[in-house]
Amino acid sequence: MGKKLLMLVGDFAEDYETMVPYQVLLTVGHTVHAVCPDKKAGDSVATAIHDFEGDQTYSEKPGHRFTLNYDFDKVDPAEYDGLVIPGGRAPEYLRLNERVLEIVRHFNDARKPIAAVCHGAQILAAAGILEGRMCSAYPACAPEVRLAGGTYAEIAIDAAHTDGHLVTAPAWPAHPAWMAQFLAVLGTKIEP
Repeated sequence: MGKKLLMLVGDFAEDYETMVPYQVLLTVGHTVHAVCPDKKAGDSVATAIHDFEGDQTYSEKPGHRFTLNYDFDKVDPAEYDGLVIPGGRAPEYLRLNERVLEIVRHFNDARKPIAAVCHGAQILAAAGILEGRMCSAYPACAPEVRLAGGTYAEIAIDAAHTDGHLVTAPAWPAHPAWMAQFLAVLGTKIEP
């Protein structure tokens, strides 16, 4: 039986961290409502492609337009089984929205599965849900994880970490591990 999931996205979310999980979750039979504050179904967000090309930090290139399929104002977090938070630059402004933080706190308080990747940890930290938790994120977010009372999981760029109902990863190269662990926490059964 498919789950009903909420995905919090915003302008300049990381392209791969938005598109790939969205498509993976749909592929296995889940419903995913992709939303952004102040936007409605049919609106879109700009995405950015962040790549690792040997520089001291990632590079950024224009990504695709990602079309939202649900109105942010209609979201009732009690109706969802899990939450997905892509990274990129969107989390730095989404964390300023009190309703976004209330939504994240609902999922945490209800012990519903939460998947966050890369800079998505900025939203987790701002929501105050990392105290005593181990969380992976893009390495530049390690100070925020620690300042929020969490332990930063120093793992490979293609690895993921599960702490109870929280599944986190450092960046898009971790998609296979991150999505596999999130699907396990959701209780998704995939049979050949």
